[in-house]
Amino acid sequence: MAHSRSAKKAIRKNERRRLANRSLRSALRTYLKKAEAHIVSNEIDEASAAVAHAASQLDRAVTKGLIKKNNAVRRKSRLMRKLNAAKATAS
Repeated sequence: MAHSRSAKKAIRKNERRRLANRSLRSALRTYLKKAEAHIVSNEIDEASAAVAHAASQLDRAVTKGLIKKNNAVRRKSRLMRKLNAAKATAS
């Protein structure tokens, strides 16, 4: 257990940050799952919009320090590949 005032404050602050990050990370996963679901169900228009929104949320997560830049780039790349493959099979 922490003894100093500053250590106790750091514990409180870390807990607030953990809860905020948990909420943001959960929302990010939801956006990614929605995009994947639209791609799998061949709803190309909805999938394009969902992928764009998910990419935006990934970029926002990077600026907030939630995930690293290369992690976001890799996830966006994989989403775009899946979307492009779905578009190619649809047409």
